[in-house]
Formats: sequence, C-alpha cells, structure tokens
Amino acid sequence: MRFRRLAFWPFLVLVIAGPALLGEASGAVGELGVRHRIDVVVSAEPDAPMFQRLRGAKGEVSFTVRLSANARESRFFGMLHPSFPDLVVPDGPDKSLVQQTKLWEEEVCHQRRGLPKVTVTRVDGHFGEGEGRVEISGINRHIGLLVPPDELTPGIKLEPGSDSLGTFYAFRAQTRNSRLNVDLKIYPIDCFF
Repeated sequence: MRFRRLAFWPFLVLVIAGPALLGEASGAVGELGVRHRIDVVVSAEPDAPMFQRLRGAKGEVSFTVRLSANARESRFFGMLHPSFPDLVVPDGPDKSLVQQTKLWEEEVCHQRRGLPKVTVTRVDGHFGEGEGRVEISGINRHIGLLVPPDELTPGIKLEPGSDSLGTFYAFRAQTRNSRLNVDLKIYPIDCFF
C-alpha cells in the first residue's frame, strides 16, 4: 500500500506539470512559421490596343499597391509605388512587358495568420510617341464617383501554382480599355520563429 502512494506522487506531478514542460521544450526548438514574398508580372491581353499599332514602341508603366501584412511579430501597412521605365512593347501577347520582379518580402518569420492583403489601386503609363501614343490611366471604381474611363478591376483570383521559388497564390488587376494585367504572386515561405 505504501509503495502505491509513493508511486502516485511522481505520476501526479507529471500529469499536472507535463504539458507545461512539453510546451517549454517545443518553444525552445522553435515553431514552424511563415514569411511572405510578393512578386509582380505585367502583361497585356492579346486584344490590347498597343499590339495593334505599337509593336516595338517604347514606354513605361507604374502602379500603386496597397499592402497590409500584420502578425504579432511583423507589421506592415502602406502603399508601394513600383515604376518600370524603358519598356518595349513585345512582338506578341505571349511575352510579358515586365518579367517577374520581386515587389516586397518580409524579413521576419512570424505566426501563420493568412495571406497579406494586397490590392492594386492604380495603373499609369504610356507607350509610343506623337499621335499614336497610348496613355494608360486605370483606377478603381469608387462609390459616389463616375466610372473611370479606364476602370481597373483588382482582385481577380488566378489558379495557384508553383515555380522555382515555391508555391504561390496569384491575383490579377486588369484595366478595362488599355487591357493591361498586373499579376501579383504571393509566396508563403516556411521558416522557424
């Protein structure tokens, strides 16, 4: 009987303190977290006006991206303003105006809390010179304002995929009249924090 009572106390200590001890041990090793990278590709639809009369013409594209990426360990909210000067209109729609380029990347590994919220809010640019020049000025539709002449439709979900950088989720913003596509690829990168 005395042996059972002595064996009971270590068992009780393990039942009560065991989960806390295991938590400390797993925290020491590190938890699997994530950090995100966002890349951009700019292309044009096959029926874009620039392909009809401006093949080989030079131009530039810039756009504004609103980004919100918040976790306990890492917080970012702001507007990104990438600009791509000295572009050349390709011979066909199968080639991109802007090849895949890194737009933003988190430096800190953090808890998994979903994807960053990314929205293209404006696309500007021009191609060609003189009378044949094509101006691009696509903006989002806003409540209470007239529909813009070159409306920008953000948040078109594309099929997820993978490439040499890893698995990605893709979203497209497209201008209605100038027929430009701004594709954002979001890469979740596994890491320990």
